[in-house]
Order: sequence, then C-alpha cells, then structure tokens
Amino acid sequence: MDKPVKSIRLGFELDCIEVPLDQLHPSRVVPSTLKISVKYKQVKSSLSEIGLVEPLVVIHHPAHQGAFQILDGHLRHMALGELGVNRAMCLVSTDDEGYTYNKRVSRLSVVQEHKMIVRAAERGASVQRLAAALNVSERSITDSFRMLEGICDEVVRLLADKPAGRTMFGVLRKMSHFRQIDVARTMVGLENYSVKFAQAMLQHTPPDQLAPDTKVKVQRSGATETVQRLQRELAAMQADTKLIEETYGDLTLQLAIIKAHIKSLLENVHVVRWLARFHNDYLQQLQLVAEIKRLPSE
Repeated sequence: MDKPVKSIRLGFELDCIEVPLDQLHPSRVVPSTLKISVKYKQVKSSLSEIGLVEPLVVIHHPAHQGAFQILDGHLRHMALGELGVNRAMCLVSTDDEGYTYNKRVSRLSVVQEHKMIVRAAERGASVQRLAAALNVSERSITDSFRMLEGICDEVVRLLADKPAGRTMFGVLRKMSHFRQIDVARTMVGLENYSVKFAQAMLQHTPPDQLAPDTKVKVQRSGATETVQRLQRELAAMQADTKLIEETYGDLTLQLAIIKAHIKSLLENVHVVRWLARFHNDYLQQLQLVAEIKRLPSE
C-alpha cells in the first residue's frame, strides 16, 4: 500500500507585502550607538542611492492585530525611517525563526563582493554611484576592480567563500600561480586568512616561485630551508590531526568498553589471584586502567 504523500509546508508566504513602517516592531533592542557604525552608514547610503533591494523578513505580531515583528532587517528599518520612507516591502515568515535566521544567512566574502561590483559596472553602474551606494571612496571601487588581477583561478575558487581581506590578495599576487595555490590551501587548512600570515609565507617563498616583478623586492632570510621543513612538518601534523579527529569517537567508545571489561575481570577473585601469582606487572597496569575516573572529552 502506497504511503500518502505529505505536502511541503512553506516557511514563507509566496508574495511580499508592503507594510507601513509604524506597523513594524523590532524583535530585539537595537543599541543607539548602532547608527554611528560603518555597517549602518553603508546600509543607509545604499538605500538612498538604489532603494530597498532585499525585503525585510517579518512575522505577524502575536499581540497587535495587523502589526509585524522584524526577524531580519533592523538596520534597513531604521535607515528607511531616517530617509523619510513610510512603507517597506516585507517577506512574511510563517514561523518565528528569529533565533536561527541570521545563522542560516551566508555572509558576503570579498571575492563575491568583487564579482557583484564588476557585474554592476558591466550593466552600466558608474564608479561614482557604486561608491555612493556602498559608502566607500571611488578609489576603493577602482581597486576592487583590480583585486583579482594576477590571481590564479584555483585560488579564487578556494577563497571564494572565505573571510579573506582585499589586502591579502595583493600579497598573493607577488607569487607565482603554483605558489599561490600552495599558500591558499595552507590558509584553508589552518583557517588563517590574515595579511601577516600571507606576508610570512611570501618572505619564505623560493625565488623561482615568485612573480617576475617581485624577485628584487622580497628580502630573503637565511633560514629558508628551516622554514620550508617546518611547513612540511606542519602539513604532516595537520593530516595526522584530521585522522585523529575522524577516529576519535570510535576509539573513545572502544576504550570505554575495554575499561568496563577490565573492571569486571578484576572483580573476579580467581583472576586477580592468578595475575598476582604469574603476571603481577600486568595486574598493576590493569588496575591503573580500571581506576580511570573520566575519559577525556576533547
């Protein structure tokens, strides 16, 4: 007999609605100092230049008929009010997902931001308008156009969704493509995307793995071979650590079972007497295992 097909319940209403700002209530206390933050200024500048692109996410207010609580979009709500806008497009949620909503939102990386800026410019947006919308200088927009020049495609793929800064790509540009990939993989493995780490890798890059115009600029130290050896050892240690992480749970369970079995054996008088008579050294080690109070959890 076929099981009845369960219908899929949508988490949001299909159509966005326009809601007056005075009917939108924050779901959390927004600090007054937020208005002087860089993020708020960027949001306000973007709304002033191109309007509201991403609708606010709201849910029906449990206490006020016809009103809504904001799940996501508190900054946009504040900025729209300051700009004199009376209504805002809203996406109505059918569940109160305010406690997990922001956790499920993917934050924009500098690589993704670069691609969006380039695409906007290709569609006719001027540098001046982009700078005004993002509340940055025109030079910053121009530098963003050139951010990935000289960067290997594989490196762009590796760092596309990582929290790497623009300056770090300038350091990678001084290396050959082969070395860029090696450094990028090391960064991903260590989860370290800082400029200082990239500069340290650059300082100890072999001369034949530098970009042609970088050979004269980089001051080399006499400990290059030592650093390269440490890098190889670090890579080997990372591989061993990953293997331990994958097998830790199973090994811990096995150890707990073995400990319980040893404890039950030592509760047998005949077993203890036999061990004490013929293998006293084994008995001492088994007693130490049986006396373990707690297995490490990390």
